[in-house]
Amino acid sequence: MKPLLIRGGRVIDPSQGQDAVADLLVVDGRIAGMGQGLGAPDGAEIVDARGKVVAPGLIDLHVHLREPGREDVETVATGARAAAAGGFTAVCAMPNTDPVTDNQAAVGFIVKQAQAAGAARVYPIAAISLAQKGQQLAEFGELVGAGAVAVSDDGNPVVSSHLMRMALAYARAFDIPVADHCEDPALKANGVMHEGLVSTRLGLRGIPAAAEEIMVARNLLLADLTGGHIHLCHMSTRGSVELIRRAKEKGIRVTAEATPHHLTLTDAVCEGYNTNAKMNPPLREAADVAALRAGLKDGTIDAIATDHAPHHYDAKERDFDDAPFGIVGLETALGLGIRELVQRGVLTLPELIDRMSTAPARVFHLPGGTLKPGAPGDVVIFDPEARWRVDPIRFFSKSRNTPFAGQELAGRVVRTFVAGLTVHRGETT
Repeated sequence: MKPLLIRGGRVIDPSQGQDAVADLLVVDGRIAGMGQGLGAPDGAEIVDARGKVVAPGLIDLHVHLREPGREDVETVATGARAAAAGGFTAVCAMPNTDPVTDNQAAVGFIVKQAQAAGAARVYPIAAISLAQKGQQLAEFGELVGAGAVAVSDDGNPVVSSHLMRMALAYARAFDIPVADHCEDPALKANGVMHEGLVSTRLGLRGIPAAAEEIMVARNLLLADLTGGHIHLCHMSTRGSVELIRRAKEKGIRVTAEATPHHLTLTDAVCEGYNTNAKMNPPLREAADVAALRAGLKDGTIDAIATDHAPHHYDAKERDFDDAPFGIVGLETALGLGIRELVQRGVLTLPELIDRMSTAPARVFHLPGGTLKPGAPGDVVIFDPEARWRVDPIRFFSKSRNTPFAGQELAGRVVRTFVAGLTVHRGETT
């Protein structure tokens, strides 16, 4: 493995409060030094990063890679490749595969597939309950031993308060978070989008904000009771933000994520029965977007996570009622964050990198998210001023289901490195 010297970039590392022009040296796959005028070791690869940003590789806490079971829409390899193209050096794969990732062998399979892919790192998230049926806890110890970094039944909420209490208590022994898809199934019923004026006008069944908020409140109470770490997935409502803010003030062990689409879009995008705007939780109202942005700014919402959810083209071509929930997001997340959050003054660029790299690493206790000496040599170089147009045909993901097709985004990934090795080289034009 050749040493890597990245010269003259604007190095932003929120973990150290670093934001200045500097050189960055990676030796034997790990950060070896940072400073101005660093010498190049013999045989080093030298990368000119002048005019670009150099940062810890992005980390996504919430992706669906579909393998095993739906390799037609995504695999661990294609998802990891898409992640690298988006500047992500690590992603956490949800367990709602077929079969479910609820045993050592299934976790080991994900780990091996990721190693073979040679792109972004993939950390498996294992199921809370066997087969995600919400009845019997999986063996957390065995799952963690095999490589799982968290547990979740994402795609399915944990309806049983007793099971969630047991999960939070059990997970404490292994110092892992319990990540939950907060949704009251009875309130959601057969809803397909946010319950409001738009759903009424379109004649579509709505999902009220309370369906999320009731489960958020329940989970916070149980985290307080057990002392466990609850991680709340893809928050979407202003009520949820306020509940989390109060819980953090009380000292409850809670972390939360929001997606780029919930931070940038409203239910108005569903007009015309646009199935690429159908997601769960649904896109909400402008006041919810504003609350999520404020929560992201003040730390109530810890991280940005994509909830990358690939689907086949034909599936999204159905009637709105019948189309599946979800969109892909790995290759548009950074560009959306720069355009919608940085350029509009919601976050500074260092704050965006923190929410997409340093904070996710902290939340799930992952390597990376920092450029401190000895840390993994997982680095992204991007041009924050570059403009590019979203063309789903050019995605590295197998799927194309995005509501951002044709839009111009800001910030193009130039190079992505994992352990000092190039896993993505961006276009030069």
